[in-house]
Amino acid sequence: MKQIRLSLIGFGVVGQGFAQLLATKHDLLRSHFGFEVKLVSVANSRSFIYREEGLNIPILLELAAKHVALTQHPGVQSWDNALAGLHATGGDVLAEVTGTNLHDAEPGISHIRAALKQNMHVITANKGPGALAAIELLHLAHEQHVQLRMEATVMAGTPVLSTIQEGLAGARVRSIRGILNGTTNYILTAMAGGRDYHDVLAEAQAQGYAETDPTVDVEGYDAVAKALILSALVFGHTVTLDQVAREGITKVTKDQVHKAAHENKRIKLITSVHAVTGIGECPLDVRVEPLALPLTDPLARVDGVLNAITFQTDTLSEVTVIGPGAGSVQTGQGLLADLIAVARL
Repeated sequence: MKQIRLSLIGFGVVGQGFAQLLATKHDLLRSHFGFEVKLVSVANSRSFIYREEGLNIPILLELAAKHVALTQHPGVQSWDNALAGLHATGGDVLAEVTGTNLHDAEPGISHIRAALKQNMHVITANKGPGALAAIELLHLAHEQHVQLRMEATVMAGTPVLSTIQEGLAGARVRSIRGILNGTTNYILTAMAGGRDYHDVLAEAQAQGYAETDPTVDVEGYDAVAKALILSALVFGHTVTLDQVAREGITKVTKDQVHKAAHENKRIKLITSVHAVTGIGECPLDVRVEPLALPLTDPLARVDGVLNAITFQTDTLSEVTVIGPGAGSVQTGQGLLADLIAVARL
């Protein structure tokens, strides 16, 4: 039986969801995919713990639920710094799920670089490294003869990147349009029903769909990060934050929503990436903006917290994928799919 020694850096909502999924799917991974996962190290913001014979996932989840230090897990070695612990212990695969940072992608990008240089495969749900340095990191992975996979960075566990790279292998993608943020789609859907922006935002925050500070979502930065990842992985070009035309939903009014409905349209926050020429140094036109879509557009009818993405290719005119774009288990599914892909190598 093939055994994968896994290191998990980041043990918040996503990290815990992934760990729970590993425990739930343990028998399936053995029987259907021919491997088992030994979770040898876990890190959160306070410590990095390691146990050569493997960590007990139920114990880890119980410690996290009680807000008790992970170092209380029996029989572990520990380091104060995740990077130091990773250098000291290694593994076969790193799952990097620390929080997204679009300024310099730290600390996730350092974790990923260190793992790749140690010939570890990397799977990640962290959008920062992919948004700011995907091509560099993919080149490093290629040099080290390992895989870097980031399915969970765009629409969580809904298969977007694998659909493009594997399901649409051989097709040339000409353009991408999508609804890539569930918070803004939830708000715009409710506004289409006649509700006020601020009331819906407060409701979204109460239900956990929006953060206390919702700026990253409502001003379009989360969608921009996903656009940058798509630009690199699908079109092979690095696009910088200042090369993206960005407008959030905070200025969308009830009158605009009503006018769109009268014209049989729905306003959605649309992320788009199109190959163009004559646009300065950037060969792509990348945008995040609210648009009034006709009801004949498949994206116009994607409501609530669902996400969707439409690819236009040379062989298939349009392919649309719809599914959840957030959630601990949903994001964990994206990581799990990447882990299985790595294990099949």
